[in-house]
Amino acid sequence: MPFEPYFIDLIRHGQPQGGDRFRGTQDDPLNELGWQQMRDSVAGMNGWEAIVTSPLKRCAEFAAELAQQHAIPLEVEPDLAELRFGEWEGKCYLELHEQDPEFLSAFFSDPFRHTPPGGEPLADFCVRIEGVWEAIKQRHAGKHILVICHGAVMRVIYRQVLNTPKESLFHIEVPYACLTRIRRHAEGDRLVFHRGPEAR
Repeated sequence: MPFEPYFIDLIRHGQPQGGDRFRGTQDDPLNELGWQQMRDSVAGMNGWEAIVTSPLKRCAEFAAELAQQHAIPLEVEPDLAELRFGEWEGKCYLELHEQDPEFLSAFFSDPFRHTPPGGEPLADFCVRIEGVWEAIKQRHAGKHILVICHGAVMRVIYRQVLNTPKESLFHIEVPYACLTRIRRHAEGDRLVFHRGPEAR
């Protein structure tokens, strides 16, 4: 039977309550702006046959609303949760810069070798996301689905699709409510478009 190309849409959650910070698994819901960002991002889109979401509120609550609107199945996938930042969770960049500027700089320079205290090693996170990404593709083979997740999750998927070195993981910006479409081919995945809300 011939292979049929299909699409997987990825969207990052909107702005959560509390604004920009190292949130990780801290389970803050979306704020009012975040809800609007998400609704604007998918306005006019349809055709999804299922929605797969991170279990965290900033993803799952909007996923539930959208699934109900479109009358399509909703799956909550625990392994789509964001990178765990340990003791950094809930803190903003300036707080961490005041506490330990050298370690913060080292993390951004080489996050694979500098794990936040009590956090999830980035190499382990990549293994987790690569595994769940393959499982989602197999489970929904031939379907057009929407995956609602997090910035670091999407970056790992981009790296896998584009086959880039691990050092390039944070070289792509993933703003709130950023939308990416990936087209599956027999020869492999292709990134069709990647856009933030400001590009619409």
